[in-house]
Amino acid sequence: MKIFIVFYSMYGHIYRMAQAVAEGVGEVSGAEAVLKRVPETLPEEVLGKMGALEAQKKMAHIPVAAVDDLAAADAVVFGTPTRFGNMCGQMRQFLDGTGRLWVKNSLVGKVGSVFTSSQTQHGGQESTILSFHINLLHYGMIIVGLPYSYTGQNRVDMMGGCSPYGASTIAGPRGELMPNEIDLAGAKFQGRHVAEITAKLIR
Repeated sequence: MKIFIVFYSMYGHIYRMAQAVAEGVGEVSGAEAVLKRVPETLPEEVLGKMGALEAQKKMAHIPVAAVDDLAAADAVVFGTPTRFGNMCGQMRQFLDGTGRLWVKNSLVGKVGSVFTSSQTQHGGQESTILSFHINLLHYGMIIVGLPYSYTGQNRVDMMGGCSPYGASTIAGPRGELMPNEIDLAGAKFQGRHVAEITAKLIR
């Protein structure tokens, strides 16, 4: 049972969340987490001006996703930073190339799930995940979120991400924050939850 975690991360926040999702997947017997990053669309010069090259080097060992990878997976967990309340352009371009999978109904019945990050506490985390779900519904995927049985999202003693739509994290205005214990535990829970539901569907 292969659970693909397909993500884009510029500064490493989504990458760290993707690792936590993979940890959760690995807790389910027979489930294998496969990390893939979507192709970069920005030239190296631009990434350098944005101060992202160091973080990109740390992810260089992660294979770049191909559209057909989605069809090979039993479930796909997508990770994207938010851009004005929507998925980032790199993820958008990747999904825009999935027409041949849609035509063949290649993703119908597969589990799909989403996690995200934003600069600020109200930077569009929920709208990014919810608008991403529209794509999954067009594919015919079965959407899995982050249920309230993950009690970490009820905490009010510290600022954290996560909602019933999916795990999330707050990066800060300069990317100075990294996922905290609430965020990482939520991502891990989501990975395990997706794998458990996928296992039931396969059985």
